[in-house]
Amino acid sequence: MAPSIMVVEDEPEIRELLSFTITRAGHDVVTAESAEQALQLIDRGLPEMLVIDWMLPGMSGIDLAKRLRQDELTASLPIIMLTARGEEADKLKSFDSGVDDYVTKPFSPKELMARVKALLRRTGAPEDNLLEVGGIKLDLASHRVSIEDEPIHMGPTEYRLLELLMRHPERAFDRSQLLDRVWGRSVYVEERTVDVHVLRLRKILQPYNLHHLIQTVRGVGYRFSPG
Repeated sequence: MAPSIMVVEDEPEIRELLSFTITRAGHDVVTAESAEQALQLIDRGLPEMLVIDWMLPGMSGIDLAKRLRQDELTASLPIIMLTARGEEADKLKSFDSGVDDYVTKPFSPKELMARVKALLRRTGAPEDNLLEVGGIKLDLASHRVSIEDEPIHMGPTEYRLLELLMRHPERAFDRSQLLDRVWGRSVYVEERTVDVHVLRLRKILQPYNLHHLIQTVRGVGYRFSPG
């Protein structure tokens, strides 16, 4: 499966059209009817891109984009704003809120997907279903892991942890960041749980002499260092 995309749109017909268009292009789609619902869903699991309607009930799409940019967990998420507003001042306001791209209604499904693909390329998200770093290959569609074409078995938590680290090589994550991104903010677990799963992941990689790729950053947490 290609990168997951969250659609935040209150009009059912447009939400269904967006979901169909994006799903047909091979992406996993999560939908929300409001900004508030979108924030709840994000607490449970991060998408890799958002398509947000400007005019939403309650919190507007602009305010949602600003809030996402102010939160370290979601600050780097790619965002496309979808709106009937086409004036230059509206576009500038949209970009000022932290939006990466802007699509005006009525929109062409082909144009929307072209914008999605272009933004994924700019932000470095994998466009296909494979992620390969440091000799480890992840199939993002089937959640399978392999090393030198040999299947590697691991639990779902270890997989999510490995995927996150591999998507951000050389970035140091503290334990609270890993908890938010792997377990979700709506789940309470102790920070030492991260250490337990890192230890399990290293044991899985040790027979292939790749356990050293997951490094301990003293006083901070962990990073994936293929170099």
